[in-house]
Amino acid sequence: MIFYSNWRSLAAYRVRVALALKGIAHQVQAIDMLGGEHLQPAFRAVNPQAVLPALKLDDGRVLFQSMAIVEYLDEIAPAPALLPSDAAGRARVRGLALIHAADTHPLLVPKVRQHLTQDQGLNEEALQKWLARALHSGLQAIEAQLSSSPDTGLYCHGDQVTLADICLASHLLAFMFFKLDAAAYPTAVAINQRLQALPAFAASHPLQQPGAPR
Repeated sequence: MIFYSNWRSLAAYRVRVALALKGIAHQVQAIDMLGGEHLQPAFRAVNPQAVLPALKLDDGRVLFQSMAIVEYLDEIAPAPALLPSDAAGRARVRGLALIHAADTHPLLVPKVRQHLTQDQGLNEEALQKWLARALHSGLQAIEAQLSSSPDTGLYCHGDQVTLADICLASHLLAFMFFKLDAAAYPTAVAINQRLQALPAFAASHPLQQPGAPR
């Protein structure tokens, strides 16, 4: 497998954690997003959408979109399972995950920030308000779900790491990148602290990746 990644990409981070949790061997192909490498024909031939991540399988097929890739990895390497065994549990985990991956993260990505600043004329202060509103709104919803449900355990769903935890950690990384305070969300913060103590999450942290600033 070849994993097309970038140290700062939150979507790539989600796949990186899943690969680490599963212990799946792969090669990493770093893509220089700041330099626009993802927009060049060579990478567009890999992923026509020109976004990260992508995962090229040994037979040459390319998977795209982080959530689809993570679920693929969960199917080919079932242990440890990233989705519960019961239908309601799987729906809850996917729901928690999608608050971040579907409703919040798309509002933060570079092409949206570029559109807001270059096309819509937002200054840095207005852009920061946009990012803060998106991130706080998402984490507020996640916190409400986590703090009110008996299904919440050491992690988002019980005492086993799931897809919801991968997305929660991704959400709180965005808080770090954009210098926001998550103190108002104690359940989410406590779970993330436990996650970051796990080897797979610690080794997958963006600042531990090649190309990250020291």
